[in-house]
Formats: sequence, C-alpha cells, structure tokens
Amino acid sequence: MLETDIIVVGAGLAGLVAAFQAAQQGKKVILLEQEPECNMGGQAFWSFGGLFFVDSPEQRRMGIRDSLDLALRDWMTTAGFDRQEDHWPRRWAEAYVHFAATEKHRWLSKLGLRIFPIVGWAERGGALADGPGNSVPRFHVTWGTGPGVVELFERPVRQLADEGRITFKFRHRVTGLVKSGDTVTGVHGEILEDSAISRGESSSRTVVGDFQLKAQAVIVTSGGLGGNHDLVRRNWPTERLGPAPEFMVSGVPKHVDGQMLQVVEHSGGRIINPDRMWHYTEGLRNHSPIWPNHGIRVLPGPSSLWLDPHGNRLPVPLFPGFDTLGTLSHITRNRYPYTWFVLTRKIIAREFALSGSEQNPDLTSKSIQQTLGRLLPGVIPPVQAFMDRGEDFVVRDSLPELVAGMNALTGNNWLDPQHVLQVVLDRDRQLDNPFGKDAQVTYIRQTRAYLGDRLSRVAVPHRILDPRAGPLIAVRMNILTRKTLGGLETDLQGRVMHQSGTPVPGLYAAGEVAGFGGGGMHGYRALEGTFLGGCIFSGRIAGEWAAKDIL
Repeated sequence: MLETDIIVVGAGLAGLVAAFQAAQQGKKVILLEQEPECNMGGQAFWSFGGLFFVDSPEQRRMGIRDSLDLALRDWMTTAGFDRQEDHWPRRWAEAYVHFAATEKHRWLSKLGLRIFPIVGWAERGGALADGPGNSVPRFHVTWGTGPGVVELFERPVRQLADEGRITFKFRHRVTGLVKSGDTVTGVHGEILEDSAISRGESSSRTVVGDFQLKAQAVIVTSGGLGGNHDLVRRNWPTERLGPAPEFMVSGVPKHVDGQMLQVVEHSGGRIINPDRMWHYTEGLRNHSPIWPNHGIRVLPGPSSLWLDPHGNRLPVPLFPGFDTLGTLSHITRNRYPYTWFVLTRKIIAREFALSGSEQNPDLTSKSIQQTLGRLLPGVIPPVQAFMDRGEDFVVRDSLPELVAGMNALTGNNWLDPQHVLQVVLDRDRQLDNPFGKDAQVTYIRQTRAYLGDRLSRVAVPHRILDPRAGPLIAVRMNILTRKTLGGLETDLQGRVMHQSGTPVPGLYAAGEVAGFGGGGMHGYRALEGTFLGGCIFSGRIAGEWAAKDIL
C-alpha cells in the first residue's frame, strides 16, 4: 500500500490549490483524479474566469466605491441564512468576504493573475436596499478567463510534481474512505482504463484494477453534481421552487456526478443544504456540444424583453441579469418549459456575452486586438455562430414573422401575435421621452450611468420595433444546471464535520463539494464571481490546515 502525507481527491481548481498549499509546507501529496489528465483544472477551465473582489484597484479606477461593510451586507442579504445548520456557512461567508476585501487580490496578483480592466455588474438585484444583489459592480474577469485562473496553480503544482513533492494519479476513482477507528487514514477505489478523449468529453468507465492508498490526511475536492440530473432532481426543493423542470441543459460535463458526496456521507461526514443549488435561467443548447446535453449560459445585459411561454413579461424585478434565483423560482413554480428573450440585433451586439472560456476566444487567448473588437459595432463571432446555428434562435425581419417562427420552434401556438405586439408596443412607448413608468427602461438608463456598462455591456435605449435596430431576434431560454451550493459541512479549518457535530479526524474538504466552504457559504444565492474564489479560498485553507495538523 502506497503511503503519503496527504491525499487530495480531485484535480479541479480547489484540488490544485490544496495540493499546492500542502506541498509548499513540505508535505508529500498524492493528487487523485478519476478523469484523464486532459481535464486538469476541472470546471474552472471552462469558466468565464469571473472573480469577486471588494474595493479592488480595478473598481477604484472605474470610480466604484466599495467597502468590506457594504459587500458583507450584500452577501448576507443575498444569502438569506435562516437554518440552524448555517453556523459554519455563515462563518465561511464572513471569512471569504474579508479575504476578498484584503489579501485575495495581492496574493493572486503575485501568482500572476491579470484582470480585464472593466468591472462587470452581475446579479444587480433590482429590489430594495435590504434585498439580494450586488450594490456595485464586483465581477472581475480574468485575463485568460478560466484557463488563466487554472494556470496560476497548475504551473506550480506541475513544478512541485517534477520535484517529487506531488504525485499525480489519473483515472483513479475513489469509492470509499479507509478508517482506523474514527480517523480517516486513506482511500480505496477503482482504476479506470485509459481513455483517449478531449477535455470535457465523456470518458470510459471500464474498471481495470483497484487501489488502496494510505495517508495522514485526506482532502476531498471532487466538485459538484450538476452533470447528474437524477441527483439534481432528487435534491430539488419542490416546496420552494415547485417541481424540477422536465428538461434542462447541462452546464458541466457528465462526470460532475456528485458521487464523492455519498462516499463521504457513508463514512460519517455530514451533508447540509443539499436543496440549495445555483442553476441558470438563460441556458442555450450548444450548437457544437462537447459533453452530453451541453448548455451555454448567456450573460445578458438588461435590455432584452423577457417573456414567458405565453408572451407575458416576467414580473419586476426579474429582468435579465438581476435576480437568478427569483427568476428561477418564478419559472419553475409556474412550470414554464422555457422562456423567451425578444431583442434586436443592436441589443445582441452589445449585450450578449456567453459564459465559458471556449466562447470567449479573445479573452482566453489574451488577444488585446480581438478583445478591443468588442467595442466596435457588430455581433461578436461566438454570438453570431449561435444566431446562425443555434437551435434556440429565431431571427426575422418583422414581429409577425418572429412570433410565427417562435411558435414553429416550440411546436405550439401559445404566442398570440396581437398580444405580443401589444406587449412590445407598451414597452416601446416608454422610450418616446425621458420620462416613463417602465421599471426595466429606468434600469437600462441607470446602468448606462456606469462607464463600464456604457462602453461594453448596455445598448443605447431604443424601440424594439425600430427598423434601424433590426432584424428582430427571439431566443428560447432553458434552465441550465451548474452549481451545488450545499455540500459537506466543514469548520474554518476545512475539517469535515461528522454527523454527530464534531470534526472527522483526518478528513478535509474544499471547493464545490463543501459548498465552497462550510457546506454552503452562499446560502440560497450567489453574488457571482464567487465560485472560483470559493474554490481557491477553501482549497488554500484545507491544504494549509491539513499540513499543519499532521506530524
């Protein structure tokens, strides 16, 4: 049986950070991963690279006044902690926001992080001051997107591996924890056959052997469960959100299956808040899928008209980019199989961004010239590809033709052309003068007061039926599975809590499997840009404390 100091289960971002921290403190680390080596970095690689900072240099340069107090208040009103088991999640939330306001920017910059200068404003909330959402822009896009974030830790981890301080073992799937009394002393599992796939594709599950490894500490960083729709539906909070959608697209590969949650639970680890999830309401079927049922999320600006399947506008403040959970709840409680964005070419050219490193080749490749092209008129190539090839898009020259195309796409006649025309005309009339009563139009005008939105994210307000802004576009939006907000309960040292309420000796967890810290530091809602940072923060803590706690 191979022995080491620390075993890390999962080579995603949290696993890389944990291995890096532990090896830096002189510990021998084995990093296990069930997927082939091409998947190093896990879901972080596919991300847009958004990071949550508070009072950052980028914010100050954009004239944004932020503070720890404001950010912490935003976090707590957004999270909505209301359960007895929220003790550790709340503590983790406080610690993480403090980290984001102090050391995080300096530490990551020293590791090589570079940030796109325009700070984005995600999850704007749109309710009252004590409601959910970001009071100011805090969404910092990494120069290099997700791969740029992964590189910060993959590079030193590979160097540590070359020095013999970290050992990689890919295609090793953990199926159980080894215990001596109450203490976790290792792992056992199955060795899967080599699988010559590209990143994100489904790999073989053929077992060719088994293994058992012994260590003084085990850190579980195996990710979430968004690729396992059966498990998503099993955990779905029907009492809060109504029934789970019959159809969802997957924002993560199939191997993101949540199986390690059950492995740890069977060994006494406590799972809390499994019903808290973060699924998006603006999912598209990918025209060039990499994994099964591959979905892409639209990162929308505020101008698209958001309609239910019968052509009615979603209620205030459920506008694009404002309140993800509120919108999800409205859609699922009403059992809508999809919703619609209705917009113009002028809006899509300025306001549609697509989440994912592969959908942003300019930022991912760190091309200044290509990135500056976003400021020019016209639709960026990744969005144009969806307009041309995406099965959720309808593009027409007139509204009657658009509505007919929408009904044809869904195979029903739920949309009445006259009703949709009236909805659009009512909205357009609010743009005839600087006054008006439409809350969405007011928000559009307000967001353009921020230079970052005016430069790159929000179109000049105009009538949807203005022929100069056309053609007209309708986009069918689907629910897209993504993040697990609950998970393994951990204390502020990253130790997994036993079902009895005490730490499991020798067992730690970090990243999405631990709800990004504590078993759910986001509560019910996320402020966005907080998932990669949560993996980094919790991985750092688990790696540090596991190294300190062993001989």
